[in-house]
Amino acid sequence: MASTPASMKARIAELDKARAKTEAGGGAKRVEKQHASGKMTARERLDGLLDPESFQEVGLFRRNRTTTFGLAKADIPADGVVTGFGTVLGRPVHVASQDFTVMGGSAGETHNKKVVEMMRAALTAGTPFVIIQDSGGARIQEGIDSLSGYGQVFYANVELSGVVPQITIIAGPCAGGAVYSPALGDFVIQTRKAHMFITGPDVIRQVTGEDVTQDALGGADAHQALSGVNHFVADDDAQALWIAKKLLSFLPQNSGEEPPIIDGDDTIEFDADMADIVPVDAKQGYDVHEVIGHVVDYGDFLEVQAGYAKNIVVGFGRINGRTVGVVANQPSVMAGVLDINASDKGAKFIMFCNAFNIPILTFVDVPGYLPGVAQEHGGIIRHGAKMLYAYSAATVPLITVVLRKAYGGSYLAMAARDLGADRVFAWPTAEIAVMGAEGAAAVVFRKEIQAAEDPAEKTRELVEEYRNTFSTPFMAASRGLVDDIIEPGETRQRVAQALEMLANKRKTRPSKKHGLMPV
Repeated sequence: MASTPASMKARIAELDKARAKTEAGGGAKRVEKQHASGKMTARERLDGLLDPESFQEVGLFRRNRTTTFGLAKADIPADGVVTGFGTVLGRPVHVASQDFTVMGGSAGETHNKKVVEMMRAALTAGTPFVIIQDSGGARIQEGIDSLSGYGQVFYANVELSGVVPQITIIAGPCAGGAVYSPALGDFVIQTRKAHMFITGPDVIRQVTGEDVTQDALGGADAHQALSGVNHFVADDDAQALWIAKKLLSFLPQNSGEEPPIIDGDDTIEFDADMADIVPVDAKQGYDVHEVIGHVVDYGDFLEVQAGYAKNIVVGFGRINGRTVGVVANQPSVMAGVLDINASDKGAKFIMFCNAFNIPILTFVDVPGYLPGVAQEHGGIIRHGAKMLYAYSAATVPLITVVLRKAYGGSYLAMAARDLGADRVFAWPTAEIAVMGAEGAAAVVFRKEIQAAEDPAEKTRELVEEYRNTFSTPFMAASRGLVDDIIEPGETRQRVAQALEMLANKRKTRPSKKHGLMPV
């Protein structure tokens, strides 16, 4: 039995030795293996995320209490997860970083309790919570205690939801029940070294006979393009940390605060180049990123879920230093139509912005909802209704700019005046109508066309008549559904002025436990 140190100096030396041993994680060989696989260690990731010298660790000497299946003799430093708090760009955050060098980052009872304690500390302090996941999953040796720990994490995710931002970086394996915590949070950043799935390729092969690789099943690109589970893809740990810091720079600390205002680009002069971006021909595509780039400060736009449902674009920018959430139809992909995936993507983003007091700027060029049997049977009615619900429930400033097409129910779903938009501007190219002129004329003037000597010529004549009457911004403006018809070059100026005027917007909703969004 070791003797107790006899002096303060000796006790401090003992503390330093214990601290160094624990901070070494799984030891030099496992750290070397982590580096050889192209990954940082848990502590290196926190060093890359947090401001220098700002990290204060909580629970360094916590240990597992389970003794079954050999754990009584196991050395599990910090129980495989580093937790604490620090600052990012000078603003406090609470953090957790799983240590794959310690039992593969497996999550046991104490491991999960440490994570939950940091989540609840973030809730109490009103700070964002960032977790870096790199884990082999539940610590099977701890049985039900490990499973219970996951349940506590999920419960805490829901407690934090809509109160403080939750960001997850998937930097290694994330399988089984562990995948639900990222899904319950707000943003998932996944590296190309990482994989996420409920059941892995081996289990799928045994149960269904399907043969699939880890990358194809749960790799970053698969989740970005196909499932929509992640929001950002990073080439490596360093890029993932950079994305997290950039994302945090746009967000408030919590739902009780406004987003930070920085010294932004205060130039709001007329932009003559804007007139050349959007073709007058409604059938001709263009990249809406060009419009966004001319409106936000310095053209700096952080797109969210860039590879998923590309027919709608969402993300964060600033105008005159103020954070805005941008939602825009993308005419270069599927003509900017709204489908199931685009509706889900847009609605989730709108709800996040509303929860965290971020004004929403909507650019509209939408021909309608995507027709088809697969869409109808897939639930386009309930999925499409999510956009209607999200905008209608929003109380943050809503500014809408109609660029070109705005037809039928999809026009309403893109933050129309009737869904609560505070300011609606339209470009001269805007076509706001129940449907396109060709389809409308075929219905409205069916008898005249059938009776005409030259039906084709009569159709062209009546299509033009309908277009001149309804497929312009003037009819909507005459009904008060558009505040002003503006030149494209005025857009940044008018939006900046509207944001300034709406900065103190206050809007209440009927008292209720919560609404019931279509699911």
